[in-house]
Amino acid sequence: MTAPLNYRHLYYFWVVAKEGGMARAAARLDMAVQTVSAQVRLLEQALGHSLFKPAGRGIVLTEAGVAAMAHADQIFQLGEQLPAAVRDAATGQGLRLAVGISDSMPKLVVRHLLQPAVEDPRVRLLCHEDEFDRLLADLALHRLDAVLSDRAAPPNPNLRLYSHALGEAPMAWFAPAAMAKKTKKPFPACLADLPVLLPTGHAAVRPRLDQWFERKEIRPRIAGEFEDSALLAAFGRSGMGAFPSSRWSNAELLKDPGLKLLGETPEVVEHFHLISAERKIQHPLVQRLLQG
Repeated sequence: MTAPLNYRHLYYFWVVAKEGGMARAAARLDMAVQTVSAQVRLLEQALGHSLFKPAGRGIVLTEAGVAAMAHADQIFQLGEQLPAAVRDAATGQGLRLAVGISDSMPKLVVRHLLQPAVEDPRVRLLCHEDEFDRLLADLALHRLDAVLSDRAAPPNPNLRLYSHALGEAPMAWFAPAAMAKKTKKPFPACLADLPVLLPTGHAAVRPRLDQWFERKEIRPRIAGEFEDSALLAAFGRSGMGAFPSSRWSNAELLKDPGLKLLGETPEVVEHFHLISAERKIQHPLVQRLLQG
């Protein structure tokens, strides 16, 4: 049976790596250099590998040390969050929800999906937008409580992640009102006459839109492609071209007198998922999101 890791030894190693040397680490820890060095050697003996190597007058991490440092960073960053989490729970202020938002998600849809959680005035919502794969890594390390995405988590034996369907929404097409007046064709044929703005392949819905154009035998003149759906809609509203939008985003767009709803495409649907690191959700706010 493997002996349990000594976290005190790991902490001394982490400080040495952060400070860039034994002497600076000893000064920060208010300890003798020899004591710090001995603690690091004990960790190296326990792991079976050297974590530092000489470099000029100082030391640098070995490849094994780099790997150890990556894990130590995660461990002690979580440790720094522990006092605040315990304090919030003990004082009844523990309604904290850290959500990762895939950067391909429409922002108005995100607001719609998060609405059940933020209705409670005690909620402290933390939203982190990033690339899908990076968010999944943070979720697996429990830096996030959940991830919202337009796709399910891919199978990965190294990550225990679970995808929960939140719903789906068909797409609709909008165009600047002045631009829409220039075509006499009905929807969707009118899209052949208008400049079109589309999400990039970053969004899960893009291949479905491309297939829909093929089925309708429409060759769109693509004037712009955007990773951010809010930016796509902003350029569409400014007059650059017609653009698709999820039904859950349409309420705000319909209020804009400068836009015209061209038509809906019920056969093109966006799917939305909540991804968790646990099969049975324990976080009460994440449970609320799933209940809708």
